[in-house]
Amino acid sequence: MESTESSYVSSPEQPRKKSPPPPSSPLSDAVEKPTYIKLLVSNAAAGSVIGKGGATITDFQSQSGARIQLSKNYEFFPGTSDRIILISGGIDDALKALELIIAKLLSEIPTEDGDDAEPRMRVRLVVPNNACGSIIGKGGSIIKSFIEESHAGIKISPLDTDFLGLTDRLVAITGTLEEQMHAIDLILSKLTDDTHYLQNMHAPLSYAGVFFSGFDGIPYAYVLPHVATAAYSSTNHGPNGAGVKFQHNKEDRTNSVTIGVADEHIGLVVGRGGRNIMEISQNSGARIKISDRGDFMSGTNDRKITITGSQRAIHAAEDMIMQKVSYASERETELAFDHS
Repeated sequence: MESTESSYVSSPEQPRKKSPPPPSSPLSDAVEKPTYIKLLVSNAAAGSVIGKGGATITDFQSQSGARIQLSKNYEFFPGTSDRIILISGGIDDALKALELIIAKLLSEIPTEDGDDAEPRMRVRLVVPNNACGSIIGKGGSIIKSFIEESHAGIKISPLDTDFLGLTDRLVAITGTLEEQMHAIDLILSKLTDDTHYLQNMHAPLSYAGVFFSGFDGIPYAYVLPHVATAAYSSTNHGPNGAGVKFQHNKEDRTNSVTIGVADEHIGLVVGRGGRNIMEISQNSGARIKISDRGDFMSGTNDRKITITGSQRAIHAAEDMIMQKVSYASERETELAFDHS
């Protein structure tokens, strides 16, 4: 989802000096003002935050005074395989809880012997689209000032229009833990003054109301895509040209392929209630988009299926799609021989 990003949100290019400790929050006089932080973590990281029997998350809540919640297993942010952590409470409590979580995850990043470099990770905050203006500012003035003051990198992803009903964007923060916390302090302080942001405090963690626009009227829910499974080897695409493929332009070559599937076979790919295509996307880790009715590959009656993701995910999804198409073609051939 973060392939296209705002042009004004890169980190400063000049050599960085060590950031001073983050100052007390601008809202320190109103620490009881309720706020929240939403961030994305992998399923494995979510397990680390929870801890054995919930011991870690209980300890973090006790130390910070904030409440920490996680989306359910397999409830992901649309277009990712990442779960959502919700931290709520006073602004200082929320920031303390976030720092504990990030420090815990950083401590589990493997390092080589003799490597003194400070481990780093990218923190991705979930922010409502209608609140992003308050941290961007006119001409990017506010976010530029946050970058300059914190020395962190801050990037805001565009709203993903592939998912109908999605109203959240991702804000990625990079740098040292100190730089990240300074930047998040500045961002959260600004967002907590935005009524649009606070109105979303109690929004559900699942995205069950979000629909993937890749195929006709089938809900995305929160299961697409999932973590990729074992790779599938390439296979022939069935008899009589059951599938036709072309590669996208050069810059997209590594992450997007469009194949053609006969219009009468599209139902097999989609499945009842979208079950087949959801399963293919879930198992491969690829994003799959099917063209509208009547939108065919040039010179054919084949519908377009665009597969986006890593090369491994694309190959896996393509093979699974063509296996379904090839099976249907073989059945049609068998029936033809039976009637001859």
